[in-house]
Amino acid sequence: MELKLTAKEIERLVRDGLPHMQDSMFVVEEVREGYARIRLPWQSWMLRPGPAISGPAQFTAADCAMYALVLSHVGPELLAVTSDLTMHFLNRGKPGDVIAEARLLKLGRRLVVMDATLYGSTEPEKAIAHVSGSYVLPPAK
Repeated sequence: MELKLTAKEIERLVRDGLPHMQDSMFVVEEVREGYARIRLPWQSWMLRPGPAISGPAQFTAADCAMYALVLSHVGPELLAVTSDLTMHFLNRGKPGDVIAEARLLKLGRRLVVMDATLYGSTEPEKAIAHVSGSYVLPPAK
């Protein structure tokens, strides 16, 4: 399947179309057929006692990776929205950037099903969470 947007085009689209994301903007490091990897740069709001990367920060990273994956395959469709997301926390993530790698499981006309694995930048060999989720696409125009 041919990609519709590059990593930089996705970042530009999100910056322009979702201004509330400016404070927690993610970096799209790679997109290719069936795959996207993003980095959520470390910020103080991501810390929870432990110290560890908070659940909301991990959810944000997973959702951003899935959004990047959807956009790369369907094009500039800002109205694609999260339908469901299930997260399994595997290991404590030490404070640092969060890397999320999303994989496409099924791209349908209205539903996109994916999974993602999250890693902390301080221990990139250790997965900190596994996520499965789906996005709903708006009706074709």
